[in-house]
Formats: sequence, C-alpha cells, structure tokens
Amino acid sequence: YRRYYPAGEVTGHLLGFTNVDDVGQEGLELAYDQWLGGEPGEKRVMRDSLGRTIEDIERIRAPRPGKDLYTSIDLRVQYLAYRELKAAVQANNARSGSVVVLDIATGEVLAMVNQPAFNPNDREQYAASRYRNRATNDFFEPGSSIKPFVVAAGMGTGRYHPDTLIDTGPGMLRVGIKTVKDKHNLGTIDVTTVLAKSSNVGVAKIALSLKPQDMWSAFDQFGFGRVTGSGFPGESAGILTSADHWRPIGQATMSYGYGLSVTPLQLTQAYAVLGAGGVRRPVSLRKLDAPPEGESVFDQKVMHELVTMMEAVTSDAGTARRARVMGYRVAGKTGTAWKASETGGYSTNKYMAVFGGVVPASNPRLAAVVVIDEPTGGAYYGGEVAAPVFSSVMSGALRLLAIPPDDLQRMPATTLAQAQDPW
Repeated sequence: YRRYYPAGEVTGHLLGFTNVDDVGQEGLELAYDQWLGGEPGEKRVMRDSLGRTIEDIERIRAPRPGKDLYTSIDLRVQYLAYRELKAAVQANNARSGSVVVLDIATGEVLAMVNQPAFNPNDREQYAASRYRNRATNDFFEPGSSIKPFVVAAGMGTGRYHPDTLIDTGPGMLRVGIKTVKDKHNLGTIDVTTVLAKSSNVGVAKIALSLKPQDMWSAFDQFGFGRVTGSGFPGESAGILTSADHWRPIGQATMSYGYGLSVTPLQLTQAYAVLGAGGVRRPVSLRKLDAPPEGESVFDQKVMHELVTMMEAVTSDAGTARRARVMGYRVAGKTGTAWKASETGGYSTNKYMAVFGGVVPASNPRLAAVVVIDEPTGGAYYGGEVAAPVFSSVMSGALRLLAIPPDDLQRMPATTLAQAQDPW
C-alpha cells in the first residue's frame, strides 16, 4: 500500500506527507500521526521450535485501529484560493504568497494555501523550500494591516471615536531623531479617514497617546505573540516584545507594522476577532461538531464600530477599492511593508503586499488574509496586488457557502433581476 493524495499540491502544505513506513513527517500527517495510525495490540502465544504460533494463551492489550480525520477545509474554497493565489504570484512575478480563510463563527480554517506549492505524490519535490507551510511557520512585519488593532486599542480607552479629529499636518511627525511620514499631507482628519487613507502620522499619534502596556495588552488580546491553537507542527508565535522594552519611536513604528512580526494565520485570526465582535476562538484545522464558546477579549460595540470604519478602506476614497465584492459590504485594511535587508535596515525595493478583511461587513462570516512576498511586476502596494486576490476568493467563497448579500443597492440592475427571478 502507498499513500495517495487526490488533491495533490492544492492541499500539499496542509496535509504534509509520510515516509516509506507511513509515519507522518510534515503537516497534519505529522500532527495526527498517532490518531491516524492507531496502536498495535499485544498477546501471549505458544510457539513451536520453528517459531510458528500454535496457540494463543492470553490477550495482554487489545489493538486500537486508526481513526479517520475530518479536516475543516472546504475543498471548493481551497481550490479557489489556490487558483487565485497561483495566478497572482505569477502575474506579479512574486517570490511567494499565502492565503488563509477562516470561518468567524467557529474558528475553522476553510482554506490555507501557499505558493510555491509541492505535490506530495511526487517525492522529487520534497524540498523544505517547497513543502514548508508559510501560512503557519513564516512570520513577517505586517505593515499597515496592523493599524485597525492600534485604532481598536485607542477606542478601547474611550478617548477615540470614529469622528475624533487628528491633526496629521504637515504630513510628518518627529519622534526623537526619526520622522514618521505620510505619502501626502492629509491635514486634520477623523479616525475613520486615518484608516481609509492609511495615515502613518495619524495612527502613530494614537499609539503615542497610549501607555505601552495598554497597546501591548490589546495586541496580546488579538492573538499577536502567541500561537493560534491550530496545533500545526512548527507553527510560529510571531514576535511581540515586552512593553517594558518599548521606546517612543518603537511604539510609533509598531503602529504601522514595523517592530513586530505575525504569521498569515495569526493575522487572519486577529481579523476574525474583529468580525466576531471581540470574541477570540482557537483556530481549528479539524472539523468541529459545534462552535467553541470562545473568549471575549474586546468590547463588542468598539469592534462593530471599527468594522464599519474599515469599510471606508474599500470605498472610492480608500486604499483598497479593488478588494470590493459585488453585492457585499467589505471591511478590511491594506498593508505594504518594506522587507528587512540582509545587510541591516530595510530594503527600498523589496516589499510585502498584504490585505486582510472580513465579509459581509454587516454580519461578518468570513475572515481572510492575502500575503504576496516581493511582487516585482511593477505594482507592489497591498491595494493593487493583494486586494484583488481577496476580492476573487471571497466572491467565490460567499457564493459557494450560500451567504446572502448585504449590499443589493450597489449591485447592477440586471444582476439583481437575475438573482430575484431565477426563471
């Protein structure tokens, strides 16, 4: 007998593979090796001089057969995410990429894909650079995709609201010997616009008004600096240093995604907390019989207000118009981060393009994060590279899961008519 994986490289990173003795080496094959393999039994027997068993004396331990493992993955959404990610990585001539889709109500992973991929049926492709699950094991600085969580920390103090005004002029902020800059001078804007326009100065001012421990505590509550609970082998907890070591410039740069690191799965879980009204649930790669209770980690009213504010990011005035999904309200945030240079500091021509969000915004059901590493096809902003992948994957997933639209007013009249009259 030999292991065969029908979905091939579409689920390769998730399932992993076994060695020639059927012992799990990577992925769920490794994590659930004993679950799948069972345990042999043991009995006392009488043998003849040739070693042949001639009589069973007693049974010492009964054998335990292996059990079936039902994953949380929806193979339809998995195929869709795989197709869209592969196309985006090729189109943008990117180094790698990841997409994670979570069910907000349960914490179940509906899709988890990476590029480059590998086919577990072909042992010639067994190279660590190909079979490593980047969605759980690789961490990166998230750039501006971290801003909603800084705003959440500020709103949690009661000092900030969606319409609270912040002076971001003249488009820069001096912190110690360094300067935080915006692409444009946005002047005095409200907190919603800080997210919509992705103002570094605005979010840095919010961060610097917080006690370091309060900001760290908010990050911790969203799941940064800790594993998600998926149980995937080698899962990284990312990097979130103790607030005792924070300096003002570090707190400022952390507010727009530098100085801390997250995994794609970890960031998706954090967006799921936003969509769940402040409830954090452990991530599950196994199909659950019932939703876990979860832990309430943030004020529900603040989370609902924040999700509504994040819809401005996908509006005409926002940075992620290409993340829209026809017929659905989308709440999310772009991120574009310089990558650390091997010689120290940051590279000025290597980027991570990120988009994370929840849909439908009126009653979030799905959370997803798209990460594209080193796009070199000309475009590199998260709103140009990662947001379209989010739109394509969510558009198909919402349809496949029969989640009703919540923005019929902006659907084209012909499409709406067809939806209302199937005949």
